[in-house]
Amino acid sequence: MSTILIVANQTLPSEALAAEVESRISAGSRTFHVVVPATPPPGGGFTWDEDAARQAAQDRLAAFVARLVEQGATADGEIGDRDPVAAVRDAARGRDVSEIILSTLPDGASRWLRQDVPTRIGGALTIPMVVVTEREPSTTGR
Repeated sequence: MSTILIVANQTLPSEALAAEVESRISAGSRTFHVVVPATPPPGGGFTWDEDAARQAAQDRLAAFVARLVEQGATADGEIGDRDPVAAVRDAARGRDVSEIILSTLPDGASRWLRQDVPTRIGGALTIPMVVVTEREPSTTGR
């Protein structure tokens, strides 16, 4: 069974991502793997608490996976490499991935867009990808 790979960090509980995932579930896709690259938090500069950032990412991941399961999906996830491209490559290895959903902050606020992560992932993998952009980071616990 093929898997949809979701890549997100700060936008993990976002409305835009939730809508994208709901459309996949409605279309019959039921297997998801979520990878959260262990990137520094926004505004962290050169000093940041990696353990705290990983714990916050783990909390978002657990809540999001639980929500997918509540929607009838089979879902799991992992905290990945801090380089989102390496995290995606690692997460895709050994899986039959049919699509990547990359969820990011908008242009200007997104470190991933400044680093051209969508193009870099496209160059590293031949898996179809959709980029979902959230207007602002969500602060809800969804």
